[in-house]
Amino acid sequence: MRLQVVFRYIGMVLLFESAFMLLSAGISYWNGVDGGFTPLLLSFLLTALLGSFPLIFVNKGGTMTSKESYAIVIGAWLASCFVGMFPYLLWGGEFSVVNAWFESVSGFTTTGASILNDVEGLPKGLLFWRSVTNWIGGVGVVMFALVILPLMGRSRMTVSSLEISSMARDNYRYRSSKIMQILLSVYLGMTLLCIVALKVAGMGWFDAVNHGFSAMSTGGFSTKNASIGAFNSVWIELILIFFMFASSLHYGIIYATIIGRKNNIFRTEAAKFYIGTTLVICLATSLALWAAGNYGTLWESLRYGCFQVVSIVTTSGFATADTTVWPALAVCLLMWVSVQGGMAGSTSGGLKSDRVLIAGKLIKARIKQQQHPNAIIRIKNNGVVQENDLVNFAILYIVVYGCTILGGTLLNAACGVDLMTAFSASIASTGNIGPGFGEVGSLDNFSAVPATVRIVSTLQMLLGRLEIFGLIQFFLMKWWK
Repeated sequence: MRLQVVFRYIGMVLLFESAFMLLSAGISYWNGVDGGFTPLLLSFLLTALLGSFPLIFVNKGGTMTSKESYAIVIGAWLASCFVGMFPYLLWGGEFSVVNAWFESVSGFTTTGASILNDVEGLPKGLLFWRSVTNWIGGVGVVMFALVILPLMGRSRMTVSSLEISSMARDNYRYRSSKIMQILLSVYLGMTLLCIVALKVAGMGWFDAVNHGFSAMSTGGFSTKNASIGAFNSVWIELILIFFMFASSLHYGIIYATIIGRKNNIFRTEAAKFYIGTTLVICLATSLALWAAGNYGTLWESLRYGCFQVVSIVTTSGFATADTTVWPALAVCLLMWVSVQGGMAGSTSGGLKSDRVLIAGKLIKARIKQQQHPNAIIRIKNNGVVQENDLVNFAILYIVVYGCTILGGTLLNAACGVDLMTAFSASIASTGNIGPGFGEVGSLDNFSAVPATVRIVSTLQMLLGRLEIFGLIQFFLMKWWK
C-alpha cells in the first residue's frame, strides 16, 4: 500500500474541512469578533497546513487499490475527528483534551452527545462549528469531500463505493457517480427547506441554520441548553419531526418518490416496515404517558411522546422532555427504537430497520422450515430473493452489534457508573443517538461520567458510524492479502 497516496487524499479532505473552519470564523467575526474567532482562525490555519503538506511534497499517484481507498475512507474519518478538536482546545472552557475529543467525535459521527453544561455559553462561531461537524458527518466526511474533489477522477468511484454500505447501495440501483449526485442533491435540498421552515416557524436565522444542519444530519446538536424544549413551539416540533424522519429514510427511495419511480416510499417493503413500526411505537409511548399521568391530556402525551420517539428512532437526539422520569413501558419502547434506528442509506445510525426486517423474516422462515422440513424457503425483499451472503451478514452484524453494546456496558460499569447509565450510554453511543437514561438522560450530558467512560463512548461512536467492521478492518490491514 502506498501511504503517500493515502496521505495525499486525506490532506484534500482536511483542506475541505478547513474551509468550514474559516466560515465558522467568519460567523464569529460577523458577531463582533466573539471569543471563538481566534480559536477558529488558528484552527483553520493549522488544519490547512496539515492538509496542504502532503499535496505539496507528495506526487499524485495513479489508480488506487481497494486497500488504499479503504485506508483513505477510515483515515479521513479519524483525521477529521482529530482536527475537529482544535477549535475546542484553543477556546478552553469546559474542553479538556478528552472533552474536546468527545465533542469532536460526537459531532462528526452525528451522535450529538455533549460534555457541555452550558451550551449557550459558547461563542456563536463555535456553536456553528459544532453544527457543521454534524452536517458534514451526516452524509459522510468523505462523501461530502468527493463531490468537490474532481482531482480524484475515477478514484472517486472506488472511494465512494467504500463509504456507502452494501445494504444502502441495494436501493439506489445507480452507478457510484449517480449515487453521489442523488445523495448530495437530496441532502442539500432538504437542509435548505428545513432551515426556511424553521425560520418561518419563529426561529432566528442563526438558530434555524444550526438546527437545520443538526436535524438533516440526525445529529442533534442544539444551540440551547434545554434543546428544542427551549422554544416551546408545536410548529417547530412538527417541522423537526418531519425532517428528522425524512432524513432517516433511504435517500435513494426519497429520490425515487420525487421523480415518480416504482421503488418509492409507498411501495418499498423496508420503508413501509420502518414507517409502520415507528407509528405504532409513537402511539404506544403516548398512551403509556397518558395512562401514567405524566401529562394532563392525551394531546400533550402525543406531543411529547411522538417527538421523543421520532428523535430517538432517527438517532437525532433532540429533546423536549426529561425522559428519565417517564414510566417503565415508555422507557423500554425508547430503548427498543434506540437499538433499531432508521433505514440504511439515510443519515441515521443504529442497527438499521432493514436488518431488523431481515431478522424477522429469517425467524419466520425458520418456523416454516420446522413445520415443513423438506421445503426450500428463501428470504425475499420486495419480491426479490435475497442472496444468502447478504442475509448471513445482516444476522452476523446484529450479533456483533449486540456484543459491542454488551462490551461497552461492561466497561462503563467497571468505571463505577450505575447499570442504567452504563447500558443506555453504550446503546446511545453505538447507535449514534446521543442521549440515554440515568446520568446521560435527554436533558443531561456526559460531563458527569468518568473520563474513561467518555473515551469508551467515542470508540463506540466510531464503531457505530463506520458499521463496526469498517473500523476493525482498518487496524488489521497489514494482514490483508
